[in-house]
This record gives sequence, structure tokens and C-alpha cells, in this order.
Amino acid sequence: MTRAVPVGEGALRIRLPEGLEPHRALEALRAEAGVRDVVVTETHALVHVDPAGPIPELGEALRLAAIGPAPEVRPVEIVRVRYDGPDLEAVALASDLDPEEIIRLHEGRCYDVRMIGFLPGFAYLGEVDQRIVARRLEVPRRRVPKGAVGIAGARTGIYPFDSPGGWRLIGTAVDFHPFDPVAGSRLRLGDRVRFVRV
Repeated sequence: MTRAVPVGEGALRIRLPEGLEPHRALEALRAEAGVRDVVVTETHALVHVDPAGPIPELGEALRLAAIGPAPEVRPVEIVRVRYDGPDLEAVALASDLDPEEIIRLHEGRCYDVRMIGFLPGFAYLGEVDQRIVARRLEVPRRRVPKGAVGIAGARTGIYPFDSPGGWRLIGTAVDFHPFDPVAGSRLRLGDRVRFVRV
């Protein structure tokens, strides 16, 4: 039984059922009456509700989403990358591989958007090949440039604008803008991304 835990007066935290894709959970929760906004991670959702209204039955919505028809498959986003990142050699050394093999493995699979955060438009993409899983930097950089492609743990991602960050930088996205101030995030939960070397 999925249980919602109150977070303050106007939000509920709920654990997602195992195996339920985050984008399906997002769609199901947003459709519930009384829900104002939803933030979904890989394992939980924070659901903002009307504090004056009845508490929606979120567990039932998630149960139905898990057994419902498969969602429409969206086309794969192709991101062109120059593999010129300052941490490419360090990732190769830690993985006991050469840089060319790191590049081959990174661009050799299709990634799902698993979560959006810690910056607007920053998509956590997973999972990278186990051979190139990389630890975050012990001391984050003060500035990571917009478009930098990094790896942290089993995730890879593209920095949407200049910011501090602790991911291992292996490349630079070419002509790909993850966030627009008007349109919002280019990538959504459930999207698929493939990196192509240029």
C-alpha cells in the first residue's frame, strides 16, 4: 500500500511503486483533482495540493498508472558532443580504459531522462555503462560552462547554463540548449537521449 506523508500544510510525499516509470507517475498525479503541482524523482514524488480541499487518493492513481497502457514513445533526442572535457583522462584512468573507449561507451547507448533538477533544465540521464561510472569531484568546480557533458555515478547530463558543479566533465554539447526561459526544459521525464560524437 502506497502511503502519502504530509510535508507541511500543502504537500504530500509519496514513494513511487517499484517499476513505475517516473513520467507515468508524473502524468497520473497531475491528473488528480486538487493537485497543484508535482515534482518527481526516481523513487519519490512531492505533490503540492490545495490545503483547503480533500486529500486526493494518490496511491490509487499510481496503482492505475502502473497497470495502464504503455505511454506514447517519443522520438530520441540526438545530442552532438565534442569529447573535449577536462576530466575525460581522469575518468579513463579510474576506469582502467583509454579515452577512446570511454567515448565509445558513453555514446553507445540510449539514455532515459530519469529526473529533472538540480538546475532548471538539468536532466539526469541514465544509466551509463557500468565500466564508466564515475565518482563526483571531491571539491566541486566554482564554474562549469553551459553545455558541459558530465558523469556522476551512473548518471550523465548536460549543464543548461554556467553554474557550480561537481560532475566529471567529459565533453561539450554542440548546439543543444537544455533550457529556455520561456519554453522551459527541452527534455522531459520519459524522453530518450543519444549522444553522437562530432
